[in-house]
Amino acid sequence: MKRSGNLRGAAFMAAAACVFAFEAMLVRAMIARGIPIEIQVMARALGQALWTLPFLATRGMAIFSTERAPLHVLRGLCSAATWGLYYWSFAYLDLATATVLSFTNVMFTTLLAQPLLGERVGFARWAGTLAGFAGVAVMLRPGAEVSLPGAVIAIAAALAWCGITLTTRRLTSTDSTPTILAWLAVVTVLLVAPFAIRAWQPLDWLDVLWLLGFTTICPAMIVLVTEALRAGEASAVTPFQYLRLIIIGALGWFIPAEVPDGWAFLGAGFILIGALIITVAEARA
Repeated sequence: MKRSGNLRGAAFMAAAACVFAFEAMLVRAMIARGIPIEIQVMARALGQALWTLPFLATRGMAIFSTERAPLHVLRGLCSAATWGLYYWSFAYLDLATATVLSFTNVMFTTLLAQPLLGERVGFARWAGTLAGFAGVAVMLRPGAEVSLPGAVIAIAAALAWCGITLTTRRLTSTDSTPTILAWLAVVTVLLVAPFAIRAWQPLDWLDVLWLLGFTTICPAMIVLVTEALRAGEASAVTPFQYLRLIIIGALGWFIPAEVPDGWAFLGAGFILIGALIITVAEARA
């Protein structure tokens, strides 16, 4: 039974990795088409709201009942910042580099988990953190081909992503998943709307199709990850999230400008190994 659950959970997590990769490629294509980042983030926020409608239909306004509204607002702020910075990084970096730098969020989470959450951080998590930051140093060495502004933006996105992780850990101890998702939908839409209105520009029908696909498909990541962790053991299914780097890296070989240099591959290897070490250590704990 446990093995069957792990296989099902691994399938869900692998599907989530495919959606992650699909999101990255969509963002890259929409940037190339000149669709403003603010409009993309607004589409993502509206998609999140769309996926919470079934919960709202069954539970009504009671879904927003919570004693931790400020923490929900902080989580929404971290989410909006993560999406905006992550998408922006694709304007400077190739798909694989932007994706691998996003994995540094697990290193930042390790650094902040003890002082902010009181979690015990063991040797494995510290070793993974050091390996990850060593990889960043290799990728951003003097003379590196990686865009420094793009790397700074990608790492800032990872730090904001760390904020999502930490606030979620606090919220899940008191609030249900539908409540967390509903608050996220409302807060992100309200935060992003002024920026989207300011950046608005006429869109042709193909731009609208890109955005519709983005809006409806990408929020599925949260559902797939949740179901993966529900079906199988975290230590067995969580590492499958890193398949998205393999998918993106493989697709990048077909786009000449998307192939990183050898040093970037080496640094990416350190970051990926560090992230895997931390992920497995946390899941087993």
